[in-house]
Amino acid sequence: MMPPLASLQLVVEPVDMRLGIEGLSAKIHANLQRSPVEGAAYAFRNQRSNRLKVLLWDRSGVWLAQRRLHHGRFVWPQVGDTVFTLDAAQWQWLVSGVDWQRLAPPPLPEYVY
Repeated sequence: MMPPLASLQLVVEPVDMRLGIEGLSAKIHANLQRSPVEGAAYAFRNQRSNRLKVLLWDRSGVWLAQRRLHHGRFVWPQVGDTVFTLDAAQWQWLVSGVDWQRLAPPPLPEYVY
């Protein structure tokens, strides 16, 4: 059974879905300057945003999971940041193909008195 995700990082730039564990680990190390074995899970998407891969190193090995939507697209952050952190609820909405960015209420305006 896959371990629970303590931290999930969305890698914003699309990747080639032919990449496996070694290729995705190299992208984490080279592009994000992070160690893929630090305990966070990393989610990658393809150019069309209908496939994603999750890479997670645990204490005894590595997990690589893949999901594909037959209809629709995964809602992903806009290019600008290199990585984006999701909480557990946002992750569940994302993998279901729901726009998780619209689930939170808009911030209240600040009033100056």
